[in-house]
Amino acid sequence: MRKAIYSVATVLILVLSSSLPAWADDPAGVRLITVTGEAEVNVPPNEVVFDLTVQTIHKDLRTAKTQTDDRLKKIIELTRKYKVQAKDVQTDYIKLEPRYRGNDESRLFIGYSVRKDLLFTLRDVSQAEELLSELIESGVSRLNSVRFQTSEMRKFRDQARAMAIQAAQEKAVALTSQIGQKIGKAYSIEEEAPQRIPSMANYSQNALSSIDGASESEGTLALGQIKISARVTVRFELN
Repeated sequence: MRKAIYSVATVLILVLSSSLPAWADDPAGVRLITVTGEAEVNVPPNEVVFDLTVQTIHKDLRTAKTQTDDRLKKIIELTRKYKVQAKDVQTDYIKLEPRYRGNDESRLFIGYSVRKDLLFTLRDVSQAEELLSELIESGVSRLNSVRFQTSEMRKFRDQARAMAIQAAQEKAVALTSQIGQKIGKAYSIEEEAPQRIPSMANYSQNALSSIDGASESEGTLALGQIKISARVTVRFELN
């Protein structure tokens, strides 16, 4: 009999639990609507960052180092020719190691490898292609990357963020208006890690802006535009 009473009590507790209202995350029971807003700002680059490697292999270590240093000095002189400031030129990586051919005990010593990487920023993007051509002819061992960027990243990131918040608010208004309700004040705002917005994104809930000033390239190095994006999640109270 006692077991039967326990069983009935357990069933009753389960029924009561399932009938309780499922409030939003807030324990006070505030009714909320959660929306995301995305925005993208397209900006013409005004800086070009070159990352390159100079490497020499020679059986004499001193010779390998001297040859690498001489080639690197020529490249640094080339950056000065294009008015790259000394503060924008940095030796980014140095590596020295013996090199062998083969992996077993009979491997053959090839020589010493001396490698130095150079990183510098060109602030006149109109000279990027001409400088690139001269770098290739100057004896660069490897061009690791050529990156286009803007010196006003903070400014455009703030702009994209503001547009994303506005897009989220407009989306919340559009959704609640379909059910005869209105949004109140924002309950919380969270910014997510910046992501690229797909080219076929649904812009009815996103915002897109282009900044004039993209330069046209007559050569083969197309500068294009930099995509700076922002994504926020906003929870609004429901009135």
